[in-house]
Amino acid sequence: MGIQSNKTYQAWFKTPWSYFTGAIMLSLFQIVTMATTDGAWGVTGPFATWAAWVYQAFGGSVDKWYFFSTESAQAALQRTFITDPASVRNLGVIVGALLATLLASQFKFKKIKNFRQVAAAVIGGLLMGYGSRVAFGCNIGALYSGISTMSVSGWVFALFLFVGAAVGSRLLVKYFM
Repeated sequence: MGIQSNKTYQAWFKTPWSYFTGAIMLSLFQIVTMATTDGAWGVTGPFATWAAWVYQAFGGSVDKWYFFSTESAQAALQRTFITDPASVRNLGVIVGALLATLLASQFKFKKIKNFRQVAAAVIGGLLMGYGSRVAFGCNIGALYSGISTMSVSGWVFALFLFVGAAVGSRLLVKYFM
């Protein structure tokens, strides 16, 4: 009897969790994050810090950049990748997603069907990245952390996230599928 036939394995890794279970787990992670890092969970902020570290490694200076004018952003620049809680958390999300995919036997390379598929992925990624920086956060930092800290901005983000998903889905179907 292999590990993949084990009921516990099936329940944790093969069978999708319910939305309720996912919400409870996300809430617990948010509580732990706020308790251990004194800040809300965010994903996109560290990407700007990583880019600044690379830019500084090549001799650039971000001292006059507006994004790095806050005390917290300045503090993040003084840390290293391993001592920056947000960077370690992002690494954990990436490794955790890969591990979950591997444990669920869902990892696979997909054949690229056509150039439109690549164009849709690149355009979508650029728009999402740009949007997350303009909104000062992604669905985690601006939406989830915003709502969990009772901020109206989280609910406004949710509304426009829904609108953007609806418009984006229609454009995807019309032009890229």
